[in-house]
Amino acid sequence: MTVRAKRDTAQMGWQAELMLGLAKRGDKTVLAQRRQRGPLAVQRPFYPEGAVCHLYLLHPPGGVVGGDQLSISTTVAQDAAAVVTTPGATKFYRSAGANATQKQQLQVAAGASLEWLPQENIFFPGALATIQTEIHLTSGAHFFGWEMHCLGRPANRERFDSGRLEFQLNVFRDDTPWLLERFLLTDPAELDALSGLRGFPVFATLLANDVDQTLLEQMQSQFGHLELACIGFTLLDDLLICRYLGESTEQARQIFIQIWQTLRPHLIQRAVCMPRIWAT
Repeated sequence: MTVRAKRDTAQMGWQAELMLGLAKRGDKTVLAQRRQRGPLAVQRPFYPEGAVCHLYLLHPPGGVVGGDQLSISTTVAQDAAAVVTTPGATKFYRSAGANATQKQQLQVAAGASLEWLPQENIFFPGALATIQTEIHLTSGAHFFGWEMHCLGRPANRERFDSGRLEFQLNVFRDDTPWLLERFLLTDPAELDALSGLRGFPVFATLLANDVDQTLLEQMQSQFGHLELACIGFTLLDDLLICRYLGESTEQARQIFIQIWQTLRPHLIQRAVCMPRIWAT
């Protein structure tokens, strides 16, 4: 019976949950709450710039398969400041029929800042997955974050020619919907359409609030023209939305990092401090 139970659990996939609560204590932000279940974890906090807490999210299995359900909840309390990233790409492998789910809920209080800077998601042909990201901001909260997705493995000339993917990105300010998006991919052939991804395997979105028209025009002037890729900037009230379509996750990452380096001193009045894990 023990063997049967283990086998059934494996067929269901990993059920993993990670809850993080960050709060200001004295002159720095600390990881005040942490609850985890299954293979999701976080390294000890790092303080390369003093007051700001840098956290690295870990998924020890190294990849997501059909049936896996991952849930990450991060709450940043009033006046706290955090940078969250991952040590490498998250890979979603071919599924035999079960759907994989990754849910992320981010909450940022007034006066707090969250910089959400994960590395890319890579979807292998045949992957069945749902990615849900929900961001709740209180008035006076500061948020900068991105999502990068790669369909197939373009470096190996491997296209995403089968599978089903759903992406949801929802942003709320004071519990009022600010940005609600849903992208459903059921027929990979549609990716080549002009109304789809125009044949590009990599697409990414960057968000930052407290951006004004002057900063928008600076972003458009500095980054608005790329070779072998498309990029666009939109301002929704004070929410900057940057879209990337291209061939390379490395290009998307480098552009987004440059945008972050440009905007960070304006938005949270802090000099740029690169997460150390990016250099390893």
